[in-house]
Amino acid sequence: MRADKESALRKLKTVRGQIDGIIKMVEDDRYCIDISNQLMASIAILKNVNKEVLDAHLRNCVSEAFESQDESDKARKIEEIISVIDKLM
Repeated sequence: MRADKESALRKLKTVRGQIDGIIKMVEDDRYCIDISNQLMASIAILKNVNKEVLDAHLRNCVSEAFESQDESDKARKIEEIISVIDKLM
């Protein structure tokens, strides 16, 4: 992985803590909007980490593939990105 590992891990561990908190909130029958707000906060962090990972992938892995002469690697990288875009939509 070419993204900033320390940053990604810190954010993912934050989300893990948030998820544990959300589970407790559900178990405690907390107010729905409070639970929803915590869910949205967790989703926002996950989206941010995903953006950083994809950004690093494009700037490094995809860039390197296009600098090489390996046409199959280039095609594979394009298919990977198309697949990710499909999932995001």
